[in-house]
Amino acid sequence: MIRRLFLSRLAQFVAAPLVMAGGFVRDAQGQAARKPLKIMMKSAWGSDDPTKAGFPFLHGLALAEAGHEVQFFLLGEAVGLMRKTLANAVTPVGWPPVGETLDKLAARHIQIYACGTCSRARGVTEADLSNYGAKFGNPTIFVSLVEWADRVITE
Repeated sequence: MIRRLFLSRLAQFVAAPLVMAGGFVRDAQGQAARKPLKIMMKSAWGSDDPTKAGFPFLHGLALAEAGHEVQFFLLGEAVGLMRKTLANAVTPVGWPPVGETLDKLAARHIQIYACGTCSRARGVTEADLSNYGAKFGNPTIFVSLVEWADRVITE
């Protein structure tokens, strides 16, 4: 059902420029007007693959800088990145250390949730989370983030 909805929305999106003779709706300055998206980023990548570990944060930051609302849910090995020493030691190829990107996300007050069970299993504490304004998450919070992000599509 969700797949069918996605594909029908994708078809509408692809066909829209062909139907609209004037292209995108323009705002007062002549720029293309767009509705900000609500995006939930989920990651389980950790220090074992620094580049993959960094991508969700780098992409989330780029989306936030473009005016979109972003929230993160970390699980598995990704919760370890909430430790400042580890985040500063994980450097994606061609990019700054993950800690620098996390600092930028925290400065923008972008919410990060770290799976509580995964965090406890890996010794990640509330003090670690506070480095980036993060909170412990759980399955209920994960579901609420998915629903929060999905509301844009269904409204």
